[in-house]
Amino acid sequence: MEIIVALLPHLVGLRLEAVVVRAVGVRIDAATRTVRTVRAACGVCGVWSTTVHGRYTRRLADVRLGGHEVLVALTVRRFTCVNVECRRRTFAEQVPGLTRRYARHTVLAAGDLEAVAVALGGRPGSRLAHRLAVSVSRTTLIRMIRRMPDPPVVTPTVLGVDDFARRRGHRYATVLLDMHTRRPIDVLPDRTADTLAGWLREHPGVQIVCRDRGGSYAEGARKGAPDAIQVADRWHLLKNLSDAVEKVVRGHRRCLREHTNPTPALAAPVLTEPVRTGRRAANTRQRHAAVHALRAEGLSISATARRLDVNVRTARKYARAATAETLIGPNASSRPSVLAPFHPYLRQRLADGIHQSATLFAEILASGYQGSLRVLRDWLTTARTRPTRVVVQVPSARRITAWIMRPGHKLTDDDRVNLADARSRCPDLDTVADLARGFTALVRHHGTGQHLDAWIERARHAGHPELRGFATGLINDRDAVAAGLTQPWSSGPVEGHINRIKTIKRQMYGRANLDLLHKRVLATP
Repeated sequence: MEIIVALLPHLVGLRLEAVVVRAVGVRIDAATRTVRTVRAACGVCGVWSTTVHGRYTRRLADVRLGGHEVLVALTVRRFTCVNVECRRRTFAEQVPGLTRRYARHTVLAAGDLEAVAVALGGRPGSRLAHRLAVSVSRTTLIRMIRRMPDPPVVTPTVLGVDDFARRRGHRYATVLLDMHTRRPIDVLPDRTADTLAGWLREHPGVQIVCRDRGGSYAEGARKGAPDAIQVADRWHLLKNLSDAVEKVVRGHRRCLREHTNPTPALAAPVLTEPVRTGRRAANTRQRHAAVHALRAEGLSISATARRLDVNVRTARKYARAATAETLIGPNASSRPSVLAPFHPYLRQRLADGIHQSATLFAEILASGYQGSLRVLRDWLTTARTRPTRVVVQVPSARRITAWIMRPGHKLTDDDRVNLADARSRCPDLDTVADLARGFTALVRHHGTGQHLDAWIERARHAGHPELRGFATGLINDRDAVAAGLTQPWSSGPVEGHINRIKTIKRQMYGRANLDLLHKRVLATP
């Protein structure tokens, strides 16, 4: 019995009658202890009764013991309710810490199952519970989640607000956070201003509201808590500025794309083919080396294909390729021009002053050219009229925007050089970069709200519609933006919980109703 007391302390108050070990598990026969005064309280009216009506056996699933499922066969007394006005005639006694009304699991096992259900949901929780606790179905776990009481809503002084998608593009909901404890306190069924305003009226006392740049939350906070300070999130400020800067950069990439050199028109541009990288290029090089190694051993194409488990035509293509780079480059499968081997010779003849297509055609025919005169004429037309243009590899608009928005100490040496080159070749980008760096300095250094108006004036007179639109948005939400640049609060914890909610939704395949999602969001640690 001492072993049972050590391993199953929640059964200490019972009278253990037998422990039977079976192939399917362990069965513990127990009963409530008989004391001199036997009484129990009715679960409906609460009146104590000492009249024993009878006894019956409850079968409760308990936590595993030594890898075996445990079933507690508990004999309890049934009492008669002495309150004539009570609708219940008989009721069963409950063992504190072990049983609950209508429960088929002990309190300890039910607590473990509730933790598994909240963490994993229905079907995944059922699979884990089968290994760790007791066998239970997914619907039982979902019912356990729905029966869990909601934690009491405590009105926070600093409230975080953000939305998440119940069904992306169609339905959205709102999560509310206590910014001091960084715990969710409620989930609203939509993201409208009236819903948020109603919640704030029902829970007065909110002093600061942390939100994104959305207008509905701003309006809801003004209606429900007009005295509260609204704080615009700094990350969203930088995101809005980054979008505006990217639009400007995209419109000015033509300034960086090409430069025309005043060199002779017939000089051939020097093209440097970049070295291809990535998994496809590595696999191609590896297969090319393997094919040529087997061919060097004397194996035929068919034998090489069988050895490498590839198609015969694939093996033949790799065997005919002199280098792997010819198979990796763009349009590797397209046929090269029949005139390509004679391009250097033709350019040299054009530089010597020979422009007659008939003369050039006769010369390359004598050298082995097998194409037509029309192919030569088309090439000569392009070569005579095309100026030499050095094509500059211009980074994407997103990359240039990242160089502008990123702090200087986080840029590599190459990034600094490329950004300085872009700014020197486009004065508009230089102006935009100065403005963006100025605003990011305001955001990254607290207590700089007093400089906001000066920056807005500079942006409005910069001459870029995108930045003027961003500055107009700051003016319309100036108090919240100034508070965001001054207050230490941000929506970072709220965004973290949004990611957690997305994980919960994926576990349930996005098919959970809002009430079940509400329970898991508030109960998940």
